[in-house]
Amino acid sequence: MTAIQTTELTKRYGKSVLAVDDLDLTVEEGEVFGFLGPNGAGKSTTINMLLDFVRPTDGTATVLGLDAQTESDEIRHRIGVLPEDASLYDRLTAREHLKWVIDTKGADDDPGSMLKRVGLYDDGYRPVGEYSKGMAQRLGYAMALVGDPELLILDEPSSGLDPSARQKMRNSIQKQAARGTTVFFSSHILGEVESVCDRVGIMKEGSLIATGTINDLQGELDLDATITLEVERAPKNLALHRLDGVRSASITGTTITVTCTDSASKVDVVRHIASATEIHDIISENVSLEQLFNTYTNGEQRDGEKPAIEVSA
Repeated sequence: MTAIQTTELTKRYGKSVLAVDDLDLTVEEGEVFGFLGPNGAGKSTTINMLLDFVRPTDGTATVLGLDAQTESDEIRHRIGVLPEDASLYDRLTAREHLKWVIDTKGADDDPGSMLKRVGLYDDGYRPVGEYSKGMAQRLGYAMALVGDPELLILDEPSSGLDPSARQKMRNSIQKQAARGTTVFFSSHILGEVESVCDRVGIMKEGSLIATGTINDLQGELDLDATITLEVERAPKNLALHRLDGVRSASITGTTITVTCTDSASKVDVVRHIASATEIHDIISENVSLEQLFNTYTNGEQRDGEKPAIEVSA
């Protein structure tokens, strides 16, 4: 069973604004899927349609095999949601918020235990109006975890968190995934996505322009790959520029830096240098998610490349 499935999902606002355009998206059960895109790309609108907060203009969406429009009540009992800028009640305590969610879902979770999971146990009796943004975000995450949901939908889960709290959030997401929970989340912190996601999808101007693992996406683009080698001595006349796939090369003392047009070329570079001198160390820099994201969303593809692709996992 797929956790999330959309078919030709479209949302228009009036005649001039196309927020989501003909979206076909599949998120498999048990995977961690990162949903990326610049502001205004359609991420939050897509999430709102999955939760039936917004009705689509055209197309369909299912969540856990259930119709997102006609079976939304059952969906909400089986999933956990952390919306961006979630609304909390200033006068209620964290424990009261959790008790309300537990009762609504008919769950048997203990509010104190849930607060311990997000580091708020000692602040459980304080009114939420006294909380910092980061504390409120952690409470919202605890509320999303109530009832051991089959699917977590998280919209910018690290918003307002300090680096330590972000790391704890990542660890918690990984633990949930290890238990079989499907996680679908959007985030502008690309390092966070890169560290926890099985696959990513990139939105631009309402359209899904790429999906796949980071390795898949990297393989579809002609992005430079850099390799740095520390050698015993730098021999003369290496002629690295003559090797296929080498874009540039430089030698500083005993350090050789080579930029290749693809990762496969790095193997030939290492063999060529090893035949001429002893190699002490090799540092290979892979293409980061940030580079991939910028390439897709800023139109930095090289000549002849297609700006919109789909890569199977």
